[in-house]
Amino acid sequence: MLGFLSVGILTLLLAGIPVAVTLFLLAFGIDQFYSFFPLTKALGQNLWSAADSFLLIAIPLFVLMGEIIVRAGIAEKAYRAMDHWLSWLPGGLLHANITTSALFSATSGSSVATAATVSTVALPQGKKLGYDPKLFCGSIAAGGTLGILIPPSINLIVYGFLTETSIPKLFMAGLVPGLGLAALFMLASLLLCVWKPSLGGPRKSASWSTRLKSLSFLLPLLVLFIVIVGSIYLGWATPTEAAAIGVLASLGLAAINRSLNLSMISRALDGTVKTTSMILFIIMAASFLNFALASSGMVQQVTGLLEAYDLGPFALLMAVIALFIVLGFFIETLSLMVITIPIVTPLIVAAGYDKVWFGIVMILFVELALITPPVGLNLYIVQASRRGEAFADVIIGTLPYLGAMLVMAALLVAFPQIALWLPSAL
Repeated sequence: MLGFLSVGILTLLLAGIPVAVTLFLLAFGIDQFYSFFPLTKALGQNLWSAADSFLLIAIPLFVLMGEIIVRAGIAEKAYRAMDHWLSWLPGGLLHANITTSALFSATSGSSVATAATVSTVALPQGKKLGYDPKLFCGSIAAGGTLGILIPPSINLIVYGFLTETSIPKLFMAGLVPGLGLAALFMLASLLLCVWKPSLGGPRKSASWSTRLKSLSFLLPLLVLFIVIVGSIYLGWATPTEAAAIGVLASLGLAAINRSLNLSMISRALDGTVKTTSMILFIIMAASFLNFALASSGMVQQVTGLLEAYDLGPFALLMAVIALFIVLGFFIETLSLMVITIPIVTPLIVAAGYDKVWFGIVMILFVELALITPPVGLNLYIVQASRRGEAFADVIIGTLPYLGAMLVMAALLVAFPQIALWLPSAL
């Protein structure tokens, strides 16, 4: 069954079959060839149960909030503010790319939305000032990955839903590693630009009056972060209710920014429906595949295989990490999560690892998949904004940031409290 699943996933995805359809086809294949029971009899009930969750309402709400922030021009102003504050450093706009991505991540919950927004705003400026196109594009693609680690994160919501883990704890667990990863990205940019100044373009220094005035452009994103995360941890709202509050707050900020109109709302709703439909279709398909895997004894097979090799906890963790790295080359990130979670999470928890901590480690390697070819979504998002220039530039430019991700992964494995101390303190 393992061979059928592995070959099936790769064959169908490489053939261009949509992810959700691929997951359904695999589930039907398992039903036909490996199950003693007619699993399709439970299809309707399974799909209804997967979609009938109050927690999942948070997904379209967070997507809508991100759409409003982008279309209201708030993200563009935040980028200008970070440019004023960081342009004096070696590789100034590279740092602006990363910090703006981190700020936008704290409101959008989506890596793709973050990369698309920063690409649109930053690429013309980087080209105008003569930044190295490889490193500049790499900083945007890597910075965009922060969207699924820094709370609120749609992928953390999906992980919490599938593993029955506390969403507030996952959000808090992702905050310190997310900020730490942003700092490592900036450190990598700084070291490269000190080593070879031509990579970073010209350095400039804005006046203090300009910097202080630009702080007002950062306030909307700060307000949204405080409203969403603060309402959750003060006990005023669940994650889903906090997402609804965030939508209302983003509409208010758009009105203050004088960009709230029917056309903007219509475009934001259209983008939200498209993105949410894709996510929920994948979740429903993954739910039925997980049901088929569990019913056919797949988890027991994997467990038996690992027991046969007599892997200790650390060796098991390394094997799972290697699995994520390899699969990340071929499988889209959300699909990677929903395919692997029901198989590897029980094994990791049984080995004595914390489920919240493992969620952050998993998200980190899902981030890695976002910037590794051939299916790294952020690579294509950045390339789409470059209008025909070499795609290899984007891939090469992410290499220093891949190294930074591996450093953060090593730190999380060596010091789990990086992720766990904040949830345990609250």
